[in-house]
Amino acid sequence: MRVALFIPCYVDQLYPSVGLATARVLERLGCEVVYPEEQTCCGQPLANAGFATLAAPLARRFLDVFSEFEAVVCPSGSCTSMVRNHYHGLVGGDPRYPAVRAATYELCEFLVDVLKIARIPGRFRRRVGLHQSCHGLRELRLASGSERRVAPFDKVAPLLRSLEGLELVSLSRPDECCGFGGTFAVAEEAVSCLMGRDRIADHLRAGAELVTGTDVSCLMHLGGLARREGAPLAFQHVAEVLAEAMG
Repeated sequence: MRVALFIPCYVDQLYPSVGLATARVLERLGCEVVYPEEQTCCGQPLANAGFATLAAPLARRFLDVFSEFEAVVCPSGSCTSMVRNHYHGLVGGDPRYPAVRAATYELCEFLVDVLKIARIPGRFRRRVGLHQSCHGLRELRLASGSERRVAPFDKVAPLLRSLEGLELVSLSRPDECCGFGGTFAVAEEAVSCLMGRDRIADHLRAGAELVTGTDVSCLMHLGGLARREGAPLAFQHVAEVLAEAMG
């Protein structure tokens, strides 16, 4: 399968290793990976701040760049959800949108739902805590969520558990928000930090050595708090964990 990488701005600028790890995982699993250099921001920061008219050209640009691909894969539940769930009012009924929407996936979602991967060959000998980001959990349904009365499911944890040597620790509140929320962390700094510290404490109580997740933004928030407090936790995106394990 020919797969286009959709790399969010903050990954490109601050955590390029996550984008590279995503490409390595997909290539190791047999995909032909293409990175369209014409891509720009998906428009989420502008849309979330209330500037829909400024976000609309970016949404249309996304369709220009990615409409030719059978699959578009992104290492971010947040930006994937922007395309899938929030472009309707921005692209003005563009006939290309339904196909692009259906073809755009978060990385783990793509591995499980499209490639039908049940087990990742590799070794990762660490005690790991999984942070379930809100966009991935509640908008993309990467897992069932404790607030929903549905049969439990998870598209991320089984991939991690399949790695030899990885112990996935059990959290007391496994799907609670970390408090980042983009501009929420700026507008409500005190609340955001308290929420993040609660999540860090939960991972530490569970015995995690490393925290992983599907959104670098959440890991960035938690990692910054952990460094400031001297908490003995490392942070890696799930793509980095999988790529390292696969060698």
